[in-house]
Amino acid sequence: MRTAQNKATYAQRNLWSGILFGLGFVAFLDETLFHQLLHWHKFYDKSTVAVGLVSDGLFHAFSWFATVGGLFLVADLRRRDALWHKMWWGGKLLGAGAFQLYDGTIQHKIMRIHQIRYNVNILPYDLVWNISAAIMIIIGIALIIQAKHDHRQGRGVFSRAA
Repeated sequence: MRTAQNKATYAQRNLWSGILFGLGFVAFLDETLFHQLLHWHKFYDKSTVAVGLVSDGLFHAFSWFATVGGLFLVADLRRRDALWHKMWWGGKLLGAGAFQLYDGTIQHKIMRIHQIRYNVNILPYDLVWNISAAIMIIIGIALIIQAKHDHRQGRGVFSRAA
């Protein structure tokens, strides 16, 4: 019963830990795959290569701080026997999708600091990028709602795996 109380008490911390981790993890994947390995773009493409590399370094540091911060919160939740997996995964998908949608709409289209790729038809890339972000957000919100519903019904939050 104590585990259920801990999870309910720390529901917001579970959610924010997942959001922080999801945001950092997707930012890390974006930076590693599209910036470093594929060389499709830099975080800031409107200047010199040197400025682009510095912007990538700062972006990489941000992603690691967010990821590690989320994991420190997970460690604290585990220590308190309060890690609520469904709430955390909902937050993780919500954070990942929100970052990706922000990147695909605000940074790519409104601010125009970079595109996913250059010298290709960008529409398929934009569609995959933003639709996958929306799917992550929808699934994340559904998991959060389901976790809250399970708690109100006395299900899920009482088991270790919930």
